[in-house]
Amino acid sequence: MSDTAATTDLGGGVHEIDTLMSGYRGITAGYALLTDRPCLVETGTARSAPVVREALTSLGIDPGDLATVVVTHIHLDHAGGVGDIAAAYPNAEIVVHEAGARHLVDPSRLMDSARRVYGRLMDEVFGLLRPTPRERVRAVGDSGTVDLGGGRSLGAFHSPGHAKHHIGLLDSDTGDLYVGDAVGIYAPDVDVLTPATPPPDFDLDVAVRSIELFRSSGASRLLFSHYGPVADVAGTLDRGEEELRLWVELTRRARSDGLDLDHTVAMVRDRTAERYAALRLDPDLDEKFEGLNSVAANIVGINRWLDRVDGSRHDLGDAAGS
Repeated sequence: MSDTAATTDLGGGVHEIDTLMSGYRGITAGYALLTDRPCLVETGTARSAPVVREALTSLGIDPGDLATVVVTHIHLDHAGGVGDIAAAYPNAEIVVHEAGARHLVDPSRLMDSARRVYGRLMDEVFGLLRPTPRERVRAVGDSGTVDLGGGRSLGAFHSPGHAKHHIGLLDSDTGDLYVGDAVGIYAPDVDVLTPATPPPDFDLDVAVRSIELFRSSGASRLLFSHYGPVADVAGTLDRGEEELRLWVELTRRARSDGLDLDHTVAMVRDRTAERYAALRLDPDLDEKFEGLNSVAANIVGINRWLDRVDGSRHDLGDAAGS
């Protein structure tokens, strides 16, 4: 697999950057906004930082030019490269939700937790999230604004459910809505959308409220971190909510039937086989997206939420989060 940076002009000064996570194309995107105050949305992993830097250079963004880096949340496939990018672009302000800001300043707890989950994959897939100086980090709460210059801005708003530190971003000029993982994982080659419900933060009710916020935003296009632009805003948001509710229903059924994790994974894959047929028919594509967003991790995240909601614990075992 080539490690050469690839960018795609999406119009409106927005350029998609393929961060080549795990060496795969078309799995994790960053977005460069070539405005009066250039901005990068999502850095990808630490191992992707050289690829992202090469892409920014190819777009004419020099080290002193980048004004802002925004991450939708602090999971390592979205924000793992923040420290490296901050060091390479010394004038860039780093914008993140207030619930995640301290982990960018001092990543030790986040890295320790991730290493317990991923083990040797930490180094192979993600790399080391380096600290960002506190004075470079700006935390936003329920809402905030990122100045893109020339009267253009990104409106940031809290959109938890996938993660408590998740924000959505709405471009005032293009109407693009950067959805992170709040709507799910989109496989553009086959037009399949799957949920992203990893532990420990998944909450169905909160996630649905975030999707409702997206519906009311007036967005003209959705930009997925995994992966790329989608023009059918209303239909895709409806699909995202439908997927969440389906997977919660299936996990409830597994709890009721007393299934363990392996049997729950098998049951969910069987019950969604027709729904995701186009994805499953391509073993390489299926493997790529399973590595990013595993069925097991999603089930574990939903199960933990159901433990809280139902007030009773069902032990499915555990799995790596996304």
